[in-house]
Amino acid sequence: MSALPPIREVIARHGLSASKALGQNFLLDEQLLDRIAAIPGSLKGKPVLEIGPGPGGLTRALLRAGARVSAIEMDRRCLPALAELGEAFPGQLKVIEGDAMAIDPASLFDEPYAIVANLPYNVGTALFTGWLSGESWPPQWSSLTLMFQQEVAQRIAAQPGSSAYGRLSVLAQWRSTAKLAMKVHRSAFTPPPKVMSAIIHVTPAPMPEGVSARILERVTEAAFGQRRKMLRQSLKGLPNAVDALERLGIDPQRRAETLSVAEFVAVAKALS
Repeated sequence: MSALPPIREVIARHGLSASKALGQNFLLDEQLLDRIAAIPGSLKGKPVLEIGPGPGGLTRALLRAGARVSAIEMDRRCLPALAELGEAFPGQLKVIEGDAMAIDPASLFDEPYAIVANLPYNVGTALFTGWLSGESWPPQWSSLTLMFQQEVAQRIAAQPGSSAYGRLSVLAQWRSTAKLAMKVHRSAFTPPPKVMSAIIHVTPAPMPEGVSARILERVTEAAFGQRRKMLRQSLKGLPNAVDALERLGIDPQRRAETLSVAEFVAVAKALS
């Protein structure tokens, strides 16, 4: 472990550069990476899924924390650097070459696992919504610790009435707890992205009874798809939705960003 070269040296030796097409930005600050790896709590001996490890900066922080890491990487340029990391931490690292969008994490684990990742910006939101979707709950993952563009992170943790509050907020909060755990300055990355970043930490919570996740997704999609319009207008294409508002005592002249997560859940329950 003490013999590991600096990440910058690994990147130079393997001739790596961040790929814009793959949404890559490399983190080099090892103290910052150790702080990120500490957010989920103790990982000693625990299975962790990492998406897009790149040259392995966050990976080595997770391995130092004692995690058993399964890392999905589609950029084969990074595989030799990750192989070296696997040799430095025998038995702790498994690298899967492939597209995280096409791999079911449940197929990689037979026990609960944490997901910790500096997500590629171009697929981060799609992966996140996939992990939060579906009727089956609680999920196999025990927590999500994910790096996003700060704007996306703020939307995930936003409260009703704010301009950031939207579909992502409801999806993340109706049966889990989401908090903004850490902001990360753009200068921490190589190359520096144009935007600031932040880390979101999500843990599962009990799922409300009698609610279809798919119906809730349809309600929020319709409501926030035309967020400047009153609910009576934005939800009119969803059968019985406006009637459900009135039965629940929710004024159909309100706009989507004023409804609490609990109110969206109540509407979805009435339609489920």
